[in-house]
Amino acid sequence: MARIAGVDLPAKKRVEIGLTYIFGIGRSRSRSILEKAEIQWDTKVQELTEEEVSRIRRIVQEEGEVEGDLRKRVGLDIKRLMEIGCYRGNRHKRNLPVRGQRTHTNARTRRGRRIAIPGKKK
Repeated sequence: MARIAGVDLPAKKRVEIGLTYIFGIGRSRSRSILEKAEIQWDTKVQELTEEEVSRIRRIVQEEGEVEGDLRKRVGLDIKRLMEIGCYRGNRHKRNLPVRGQRTHTNARTRRGRRIAIPGKKK
C-alpha cells in the first residue's frame, strides 16, 4: 500500500484514481503528476514499485499545497472573509449558499433539514 502526503492510497484502484484520494488532487492534476513521473495512468496502485512511489511523492511535494496545508489555508481564507464582514463572509456565518444559488427552494444541503412551523397554513 502506497502512502503519499499522509494518505494511504487504495491498492486495488488505478493510480490515476488513487491519487484523487489526496485532498487537493483531482483527475487532471493526477494525470499531470503521472506524466511527470513517467508512470502509466492505468497501472494499479499495488503494482507500483518503491521508486515510482517516491517519484510521485517528490512531485506532489514540489507542485504545491495538498492535504493539511491546503485545508488550513482554505479555513483561514474563510475565517478572514468572516472577520472583514464581506458578503461571502456573512453567508458563511449564516450557513447559507455562498455562490449565488437560490434559497427560496433548494439549498437543503447547506441550510439543513426543514423545520415545521406550527400554525403557518391559513
